[in-house]
Amino acid sequence: MVLYGADRLTEGASALARRMNVPEIIIGLTIVAAGTSAPELFVSLVSALKGTPDMAIGNVVGSNTMNAMLIVGCAAMVAPMTISKSTVRKDIPFAVGASVLLFQYAFDASLGRIDGIVLLVGFAAFMYYTLSQAKAGKAEPTTEIKVVNPWVSVFFVFLGLALLVIGSNIFVDSASRVAYALGLSEGVVGLTIVAGGTSLPELATSVVAARKGQSAIAIGNVIGSNVFNILLILGLTATISPMQIQGITMVDLSLMLGSVVLVWLFSRTKYTVERWEGAVLVLGYLIYLGWLLSNV
Repeated sequence: MVLYGADRLTEGASALARRMNVPEIIIGLTIVAAGTSAPELFVSLVSALKGTPDMAIGNVVGSNTMNAMLIVGCAAMVAPMTISKSTVRKDIPFAVGASVLLFQYAFDASLGRIDGIVLLVGFAAFMYYTLSQAKAGKAEPTTEIKVVNPWVSVFFVFLGLALLVIGSNIFVDSASRVAYALGLSEGVVGLTIVAGGTSLPELATSVVAARKGQSAIAIGNVIGSNVFNILLILGLTATISPMQIQGITMVDLSLMLGSVVLVWLFSRTKYTVERWEGAVLVLGYLIYLGWLLSNV
């Protein structure tokens, strides 16, 4: 329900924006980008509101680690990924900066409203930079928008929102019961089960894009999602409902930061992530997953 809801919401909103003559690149950089992060947004927000903040933060930390290691790794193993100089010099550093910001905020084991507002300001700056690049003609469209009947589009928007809200509630309640039944902490469930479930859109998009030789879409999807997850999702969640961090360790946060730095370093070598580098990323993620489960 969560994944289907995000898809319908994105499709409906994109079609409406197209009918209103909004440029396609703007649609891709805003509505579609937000649509792929909608599962993380709703699941994290519902988790925080239901009193399970570790699941909310674990979802974002786990999703970002999975994006940088497993998704980029799998995509590179399917086909070596060519990375543009602009992405290496400007876009990936923004994702590194967002990760550093979250790492620093987590030192006092809490995310308060002030922290959330700062993250949202960072997100606004990221969107301003991205849209200014698009208007300057430095960014290319990365998505095909279906133009459908406006009433159908409106229906898709409301259907998507309803499925996201209902599905997120079921998802969080079920994940909490799984954690209780297996004796797992909410943090571990957020880092693994919930993060894996909400990252499915990014995994599918990046692997298919890599197979089609569209490396820019594959890496852009991951970098954009990581920035959205930290700045928008945790920023909005913390602003609405301040959170205490208990089950997410500095090891988890360090790996999240280290994984995006590793992707940055791999990208700087000939502006390509080779198959062997992809294999290193996947192996690193599997080792981390094994370590997580062995410490339950």
